[in-house]
Amino acid sequence: MHAVRDVSADPADWRSVAPQEALAWFSAISTPWWIAGGWAIDLFLGRTTRPHGDLDVGIRRRDARDALKCLGSWDVYEAKDGRLTHLRAGTGPCADVNSLWCRPAGGKHWMVELLLDESDQDHWVYRRDRQIRRSFADLLRRDDSGLTYLVPEVQLLYKSSRTRPKDDVDFFNAAPWLDSSARNWLRESLRRATPLHPWIALLE
Repeated sequence: MHAVRDVSADPADWRSVAPQEALAWFSAISTPWWIAGGWAIDLFLGRTTRPHGDLDVGIRRRDARDALKCLGSWDVYEAKDGRLTHLRAGTGPCADVNSLWCRPAGGKHWMVELLLDESDQDHWVYRRDRQIRRSFADLLRRDDSGLTYLVPEVQLLYKSSRTRPKDDVDFFNAAPWLDSSARNWLRESLRRATPLHPWIALLE
């Protein structure tokens, strides 16, 4: 089964979901998972800074099948190049797919986007430049409610590739609160991945 649509779909196609709901969905998984996207920035800041139209959850690509087992009979689609392709139950995503859109079977609204991150043993690897990597021990944090989230400097590196208005908002909200180590890591990673990126000067 195939379905074609613009992956920058109308926000009305998504249900706004609080990150705490992911605890119920993925509590049974034994491999790492974490809140990503704009919600990761807000979990770092400890407050909601802007509306969030969707929920992003990060996993290692190699753990995709385990994560999808937690979603049971949900509808899952691979999102790539403007095309949504149904992922048959029990199968893994294609190697060149980085995003899975998920919703309860028969549901109208997407509930969660699973982001597939590259890894090398115990290191996260930035897929746009494999020389940029981070130990998983330094990649994730946990808030008081038990939610694990992506550290802000790595989330901002992902956001730097698009810099939509909401990504700039997230940068300006989070950057003042980065410690010197996080700020330096983000600046040097941007210099390597996107040497002319405007955020670099702001991190000096």
